[in-house]
Amino acid sequence: MSLKTKIKELRKARRISQDELALAVGVTRQTIISLEKEKYLASLPLAYRISHYFGLTIEEVFDFSELEEF
Repeated sequence: MSLKTKIKELRKARRISQDELALAVGVTRQTIISLEKEKYLASLPLAYRISHYFGLTIEEVFDFSELEEF
């Protein structure tokens, strides 16, 4: 299961490196890379930390439209 994100676009627009974002939200650079490539599904706490870092809601950073309905 993948989850589309705007992390890469947001990070580049603010001129933030993957390392800087990773350090700010408490993960490794590899996690940020995996999120940007949609190879990793963020936990709710991580999604919150990333969204909060950018001053946005989770829904503004992560696109849930293609997830299966339960």
